[in-house]
Amino acid sequence: MSFSDSDSSSHGGATEYKGFRQISRDRLLNEMLGSTRTGDSKSTWKVLIMDKVTVKVMSHSCKMADITDQGVSLVEDLFRRRQPLPSMDAIYFIQPSKENVVMFLSDMSGREPLYKKAFVFFSSPVPKEFVNHIKSDTSVLPRIGALREMNLEYFPIDNQAFVTDHERALEELFGDVDNPRKFDACLNTMATRISTVFASLKELPFVRYRAAKTPDDSTEAAFRDLVPTKLASAVWNCILKYKTSIPNFPQTETCELLILDRSVDQIAPVIHEWTYDAMCHDLLDMDGNKYAYEVPSKKDGQTERKEVLLEDHDPVWLELRHAHIADASERLHEKMSNFVSKNKAAQIQQSGRDGSEISTRDLQKMVQALPQYTEQVEKISLHVEIAGKVNRVIREMGLRELGQLEQDLVFGDAGAKDVINFLRTKQDATPENKLRLLMIYASVYPEKFEGDKASKLMQLARLPREDMTVINNMRLLGGSSDDKKKTGSFSLQFNAQKTKQAARKDRSGEEETWQLSRFYPVLEELIEDLSKGELPKNEYSCMNEPSPIDKGGSRRSTPSAPMQPSQISAHSMRSRRTMNWARPRNSDDGYSSDSSLRIASNEFKKMGQRIFVFIIGGATRSELRVCHKLTTKLRREVVLGSSSIDDPLLYITKLKLVSERELSVDNLKIQSWMP
Repeated sequence: MSFSDSDSSSHGGATEYKGFRQISRDRLLNEMLGSTRTGDSKSTWKVLIMDKVTVKVMSHSCKMADITDQGVSLVEDLFRRRQPLPSMDAIYFIQPSKENVVMFLSDMSGREPLYKKAFVFFSSPVPKEFVNHIKSDTSVLPRIGALREMNLEYFPIDNQAFVTDHERALEELFGDVDNPRKFDACLNTMATRISTVFASLKELPFVRYRAAKTPDDSTEAAFRDLVPTKLASAVWNCILKYKTSIPNFPQTETCELLILDRSVDQIAPVIHEWTYDAMCHDLLDMDGNKYAYEVPSKKDGQTERKEVLLEDHDPVWLELRHAHIADASERLHEKMSNFVSKNKAAQIQQSGRDGSEISTRDLQKMVQALPQYTEQVEKISLHVEIAGKVNRVIREMGLRELGQLEQDLVFGDAGAKDVINFLRTKQDATPENKLRLLMIYASVYPEKFEGDKASKLMQLARLPREDMTVINNMRLLGGSSDDKKKTGSFSLQFNAQKTKQAARKDRSGEEETWQLSRFYPVLEELIEDLSKGELPKNEYSCMNEPSPIDKGGSRRSTPSAPMQPSQISAHSMRSRRTMNWARPRNSDDGYSSDSSLRIASNEFKKMGQRIFVFIIGGATRSELRVCHKLTTKLRREVVLGSSSIDDPLLYITKLKLVSERELSVDNLKIQSWMP
């Protein structure tokens, strides 16, 4: 049993380049829902039944209107009491679990089934015993219109990002797991969901991963250190099965997958990221991507609460979300000024505010322009309000000074005296911001937290003792500080001429444009090294190591190779990153989220093979920004995957849940992870 042959694979023979999220959407709507509109079911309305996981899969890719267009009139929860509709067909999109199969059979068996016919689609590979169980029910079998594996069980949260919805991955994979079953369940489900990405896109990846560190031959790698290795092995085993079960699945590698964990960069999750998107999620009280605000009521003059989703359907958000907050504010002001100068209704309204008398002809023009004016000005005004609110919070919390200290620490321009001086003089800083500063300090200077030094710093910062748990748990994710100095998992880079340490080096060829735009996540360098075939083999291993002929990307087509300076567009990041940074509104610099998509759609023949990066333990908005930026720069679609996308406060909360106690390898039964 396997899903049907489709043209959703990446590049070969494709007539139109489709991005990662678009392929996911097309498969759900056309390959699944559309395939049920055949024969006597072609013109009839259907019921769509999903479980708690598949409803999330669907909602992350499709809107209700899309589903309705495919002939679905009702969406139901598998485990809720449902009204019998014996004249209608049903589409089941469910996980292949025992409970789901039992519920499906109870719906469709007997003399009076709930529905006329059932089209069953599983989100991931279904065990043979479940298939045999379904086939053994002779009353159900004639009522089944389709029984197929969709192999689509991931959650696209962006045009170039997905999550596996493992919010407790840090705790379950890196904590003190008393019951190894929880560890195995989390890891195996994560591997299954990651592998369905490649089944969906019909891509066969080179599976690379952060290798376990072994300080010397006499000691085994710590249990936590093996998590990327074990996940890579599980993903590869799933993909090997797809090679033989999915029609037209590629038999040679078509893309790259790099599996990492949070130990590669413990600074990115907590440092203040100064882009519009990151600032909104960091500083505003948002519920996911939902922003709530107050507007004057049209009825009684009172205010009413409105909610808006800051997502891809909003063109202003799509353009500005990866821009520096100062740049976004300037561009919003420019947009509003241009709109007022060009729009008749806005001009008339402005003249009315100036005290000028509005003529009847002017009123007529206002009415004619009003519908468009209202819609456009609301979109721009919303973002003007949001950016203004963000800037107010930045001023009130004194974040510019804190942000400068954070970045100076990371780049080796600040040290212990600067941190101590800040904690002494800025007692009004919020506990969260002081803790985030100390977490960055601990990443760069782990030795400053040895013995009783840590407790003294916490006392100086006036932080509660339980916050020390977060610092300790950072050590658990990254190993001992001695190991970090040797292996670089904290990304420490020492300079003998400096008394200060640095966790980053300034990017050559990229000048600082806006204040506080200096920081970049480690992921940026890793992806560039991967694209060039220069990942260190002693730090990053491969499950299916390419032959010597393939090394360095030579087996790939020319577009996949690194671009030469003469080939890079005039709008590439390095040529655009000048000190004035006064980009036009339609600049294609990689910071506008849709820039990479325009390149993909307009120049698909020039796009190289995809790069997938999966981060265990939560990814950050700065890492998502980097994936969009490098898609433009490398001409390769870079897709970010993670167990979750975490804002700083959420990440700190999760990190607190990771146990302080070391795991004993002897206390856990480690399954064989070698293929």
